[in-house]
Amino acid sequence: MEERYLELIKIINEADYNYHTLDNPTITDQEYDSYLRELYNIEEAHPELVRSDSPSHRAGGKVLDEFKKITHAIPMLSLSNVFNEEEIRQFDDRIKKEGINPKYVAELKIDGLSVSLNYKSGKLVSAATRGDGIIGEDITNNVKTIKTVPLTINKPIDIEVRGEIYISKKRFNEINADREKKGLELFQNCRNLAAGSIRQLDSSIAASRKLDCWIYHLPNPTDYGIKTHYEALNFMKELGFKVNPNNRLVNSIEELLEFIKEKKEQRDSLPYDIDGIVIKLNDLQEQRIMGFTAKYPRWATAYKFPATQVLTKLEDIVFTVGRTGQITPNAVLSPVLVQGSTIRRATLHNEDYVKEKDLKIGDIVSIRKAGDVIPEVVESIKERRNGTEKDFKMIDACPICGTKLVKKEGQVDYFCLNPLCDKRNIESLIHFVDRHAMNITGLGERIIEDFYNMGFIKNIIDIYKLKEHAEDLVELEGFGNKSVNNLIEAIENSKKNSLEKLIFALGIEQVGEKTARILARRFETMDNLMNTSVEVLTNIQDIGEIIAESIVSFFNDDKNKELIENLKELGINMAYTGEKIEEKEQFANKTFVITGTLLNYSRDEMKRIIENFGGRVSDSVSKKTDVVIVGDNPGSKYEKAQKLGIEIWNDDEINSIMEEING
Repeated sequence: MEERYLELIKIINEADYNYHTLDNPTITDQEYDSYLRELYNIEEAHPELVRSDSPSHRAGGKVLDEFKKITHAIPMLSLSNVFNEEEIRQFDDRIKKEGINPKYVAELKIDGLSVSLNYKSGKLVSAATRGDGIIGEDITNNVKTIKTVPLTINKPIDIEVRGEIYISKKRFNEINADREKKGLELFQNCRNLAAGSIRQLDSSIAASRKLDCWIYHLPNPTDYGIKTHYEALNFMKELGFKVNPNNRLVNSIEELLEFIKEKKEQRDSLPYDIDGIVIKLNDLQEQRIMGFTAKYPRWATAYKFPATQVLTKLEDIVFTVGRTGQITPNAVLSPVLVQGSTIRRATLHNEDYVKEKDLKIGDIVSIRKAGDVIPEVVESIKERRNGTEKDFKMIDACPICGTKLVKKEGQVDYFCLNPLCDKRNIESLIHFVDRHAMNITGLGERIIEDFYNMGFIKNIIDIYKLKEHAEDLVELEGFGNKSVNNLIEAIENSKKNSLEKLIFALGIEQVGEKTARILARRFETMDNLMNTSVEVLTNIQDIGEIIAESIVSFFNDDKNKELIENLKELGINMAYTGEKIEEKEQFANKTFVITGTLLNYSRDEMKRIIENFGGRVSDSVSKKTDVVIVGDNPGSKYEKAQKLGIEIWNDDEINSIMEEING
């Protein structure tokens, strides 16, 4: 434990120096936060290990020798961080435990460089960086070049205010465009450019960058008769400081969460970078009650937006067996927070995928959530390799039953073809009960596996005979009469599902949810589908020859025919009961892409309307797209549609079309 503790101190100190002193971060914010949390946990569990030079005792880095030093009259503490709703609520609970009924001021967390401004008799006399929280760097000459920083304020008073120096996205792009023309190296991001500009010894360089500054904190508000932080913001605005208008006084944690959600959606459309929301207790007397730690105020915290792409270690590559026998390599990752959830595993799809990305066990890898949902390994960070990494090697036998694997002609995947492989059967059952398939609540992955091993469920038919084992199930740990009755009721309710649910649940190779819905609408009954041909299927939009052959092959198999007959005898619905397609010329045979937030329809509602009227919905804009439906904050899809000259519908046009259709 001590060895790891010392290693964390070294890692964090180096990261602090590179980030705060050299303006050259070598690890991501996400990695830094992860290391810092681990350090705090060790110190909390083992106080005997705590060292005086621990990063937990300071806020920032060393001061550059090239600048004069300025001692802050009041320390410039940094803020603690929270990363999800649960941690925000925990912060709120800690305040309520002190007998406080809190109101908060929520503000945008600007991604720039902290600054302290000192005025004497209303005139700017000094400006300093945060530095180590006690001593900062004198950057007065450079700050004077920022036009939004007043050299003289509206009252001849002595005052210190604090804020964030930043550069706008527009200015950042202009500077990089100019550097590209000159063949110079481009700046990586707005924060680095702003920090580097303000630390130039030649103030003319800082002036040329056209920096900006938001003011957000008054260290000693009671000296001016102020009683709340919100009053302090307005007071600083009256003095002539630039105060960000995107702040809100909220009366409850629910209002706070709504503000966070709203600003997260607006983030990309803002003219400057933000990386979170700062949350401050509004009442100054309540702030005093909460007090401070050695590093943080207890009355404030910063919610950091989930990283869209983060780094972690690829600890191992393991193999899983799917319901079709497909063998999939999976990344075992050092646990990491990505967009609000902890990720420990990610699929690596197949052997070719791993080789194309040149992944090695032990690599530092970049991961993200594809479509904001599914964890995906983007790339390995090869410059972080140290020689201890191990090459990937594909297995040649099923990891469950030991059967030799087969690679089908023309495909990249390996398969276990043993029909008796337990893992294949378990995965088939898990797929059948999934919420996107038959949607049987109460039969999760762990329970399916347990029931399979106990002999209660060995195949799909056994699911519908589970009520015969009700007395045995009640005796199991974690079960009781109520939970067993609820489970049996969920199984019985699944019999009423519309046909597309059953088609998808059967696990026909190449048939996903969308294809299952197309088939159910087109053929209306299971018998019609079972008796169709490859020729008929390939004439249906979105169904190619490979899918068609897979469907026909499935229903030609005697075991599958027997399964369908047995399901019929058990009373499972075999007909489509969903909404019928009623083709309308505005939608029929057209491909749509939906982007942004619509006023009158959710994304799912709009998708259903399009499909019910004969259109189809795609996730990406291409030359094959017929119409892009645009709501608020549409993003890059809207821009691409404009470049390609694709027809665009907004809320007004959608409303007009729907009024026309509905008469």
